[in-house]
Amino acid sequence: MSDQSVDANTETPKTIVSSWNEWDPLKHVIVGRADGGCIPAPEPALDAKVPEDSDMRGQYGPRPQETVDRANELLDNFASLLTKRGVIVDRPTPLDFNQPTATPDWETETMFGCMPPRDVLLTVGKEILEATMSYRCRWFEYLCYRPLLQQYYMDDPQMRHESAPKPRLTDADYRPDYLSEKIGDQKRLEWTADKYFVTTEEEPLFDAADVLRFGKDLVVQHGFTTNLKGIDWLQRHYPDHRVHAVNFPGDPYPIHIDATFTPLRPGLILNNPQRRLPDAQRKLFEKNGWEIVDAAQPAHNSPPALCYSSVWLSMNVLVLDPKTVCVEKTEVYQAEQMDKLGMNVIEVELRDAYAFGGGLHCCTADVYREGVCEDYFPKQ
Repeated sequence: MSDQSVDANTETPKTIVSSWNEWDPLKHVIVGRADGGCIPAPEPALDAKVPEDSDMRGQYGPRPQETVDRANELLDNFASLLTKRGVIVDRPTPLDFNQPTATPDWETETMFGCMPPRDVLLTVGKEILEATMSYRCRWFEYLCYRPLLQQYYMDDPQMRHESAPKPRLTDADYRPDYLSEKIGDQKRLEWTADKYFVTTEEEPLFDAADVLRFGKDLVVQHGFTTNLKGIDWLQRHYPDHRVHAVNFPGDPYPIHIDATFTPLRPGLILNNPQRRLPDAQRKLFEKNGWEIVDAAQPAHNSPPALCYSSVWLSMNVLVLDPKTVCVEKTEVYQAEQMDKLGMNVIEVELRDAYAFGGGLHCCTADVYREGVCEDYFPKQ
């Protein structure tokens, strides 16, 4: 009996899964890893994402080991910082990403990595949902998180582990005309303004990082990685939520919402000034007293080498609570703006890990935030 009681007293607290928004106090999080990260082989959706003048065109395979080591150093430091602030931190289990994968419909020569769990996992209340994903190279990425999700499921009897229908991702899911080397940004801007994207409406597609959580409301970006069928699937899956489709015409490569639209606390959102939310879609926020402010300019004129993302990862911040935010250390203008907005800024060095999948919001996924489901938009 005494041995059992000692074990019980020293037992690690069991996981509770719950997160309703992007700003309530964060208590448990997943932080990604850079191990084995690859530049994926060409495929339809990726070809459309990589700009013609990018140094990533035509390259694929394992990323240089020194860049992996540096990225992991920064991710480990970030995890340690969060732990010291009382946040429980879990890490994924990397796969061998440098291997061919296939389904009956396609095969691809490499996978991607597991640095950005936010892309794959969507936590809404007591549920963690595995997204469909829209890249073939990311079809199996959910496996990196299964050990954690299985543990959460065992720990928390109210936790729901869900997986959206795995898409076939045949050629019918993609527009072949998007692959032309002759198409420049001006044409792409016209296409995105018309909501004409690389992904078709063949089947539901969405990445978790296209979804922002506002209590009873989910705001979902319609773009390269999430189609209208995917948004409809989310509304059917969350019948007690109101799901709102948004788009940002100023972005020629609309992938993931969290370098474009960033809620900081109830009533306040940062919006990328180059990708403003259209007036018609602002009404929901304006009617309910929310302020949408232009984000500060990035501190850099170009992204790091071999990075998919834009310089606007400057606004890809992680809110720890309504008064505290993590900002990348070199993004001095964004940090200054946060300070003026009344936020306590925690500087986190992460720029050398950007190429593995994104910024401070991308490289994390919520497990538990304090708070309950509230209605922040009673006037619809």
